Amino acid sequence: MDKMLPYLQSDSTYKIRTHTFNKTLTQAQKIKKIDALEFLPFKGKVNLKNPEHIFWILEDYGMDPNNVPEEPFHLYFGRWIADGQRELIESYSVKKRHFIGNTSMDACLSFIMANHGRVKPNDVVYDPFVGTGGLLISSAHFGAYVCGTDIDYNTIHGLGKASRKNQKWRGPDENIRANLRQYGLEKYYLDALVSDSSRPIWRKGMLFDVIITDPPYGIREATRRTGSQKEAVKSAERSTENHIFVSSSYHLSDIFFDLLKFAAEYLVMGGRLVYWLPIYRPEYTEEIIPRHPCLKLISNCEQMLSSHTSRRLITMEKVKEFKDQDQNSYLLDGQYMPYRGHNSFREKYFSGVTKRIAKEEKDNQK
Repeated sequence: MDKMLPYLQSDSTYKIRTHTFNKTLTQAQKIKKIDALEFLPFKGKVNLKNPEHIFWILEDYGMDPNNVPEEPFHLYFGRWIADGQRELIESYSVKKRHFIGNTSMDACLSFIMANHGRVKPNDVVYDPFVGTGGLLISSAHFGAYVCGTDIDYNTIHGLGKASRKNQKWRGPDENIRANLRQYGLEKYYLDALVSDSSRPIWRKGMLFDVIITDPPYGIREATRRTGSQKEAVKSAERSTENHIFVSSSYHLSDIFFDLLKFAAEYLVMGGRLVYWLPIYRPEYTEEIIPRHPCLKLISNCEQMLSSHTSRRLITMEKVKEFKDQDQNSYLLDGQYMPYRGHNSFREKYFSGVTKRIAKEEKDNQK
């Protein structure tokens, strides 16, 4: 209380604001919470338009949108000092973006990922599942040079059906470069290539400072790689490979192991890999997080998707140089089998959706 006294004097003006996490309050509820602070010795005058001091009530109602408590888990009260950069969420909103797809990453999450990757000016940032390039935009905002690859030819070239409502086909200038141009970031755009992430096209060496990506889960976008099951058998018998124009399924466990192996080989020392890992919550343990001897787990954060599914933002840092013996090191790891559970994520996701729909229909019939 002693530290607050200089801001409570009679010659000062103030206002109090409220903000809640994972719960929306009515205006009447907000006013009630503000009135509950009348025990504080405010001596100044209220000024809602231009106060000298702004105080905030912050309430944390947890992370589960399906189970919001009546009272907050944590409550904070303090004086506003300075704003962060939350205005970027609005200015880079996907709703205003020129080129979007079914899985374009939310602007807030894109900047969170860039922060986890510690993206800085002149870094080279790569997204192996680039899609419409949403993750490249946040990295370019911080002055990094960005590039990406994707197996989908139409997405890379801005062709095919549009994702916007009331628009059938994509326009002539709907592409990743146009998105960066929209925000004045085109000078940071290196390129985007049509490529299969399971078959790296890069020369050997440490090329990237940060790898930031959101691999497909098989929900809104299919998990695919080039080749067929028959092709996989024949490829071992050939000394050279011809152009492969068909695709086959790409198991989630293989996607993540290929991603970690790629990061271990192509990240600079101290470089970071940031990616989303979908999980079925009833079966989740930390043991199912994919590992690699060259990468150290830095953070593991959860974003709830439903009562039974979520995705975890995994951040890893390269701490060891990649050697030939690290190529398939995970195959020797006794923890490898639990990772296979990721392959059934799609089935578990939709089984939960089916059960929820059935429950809603049953409730409506009552």
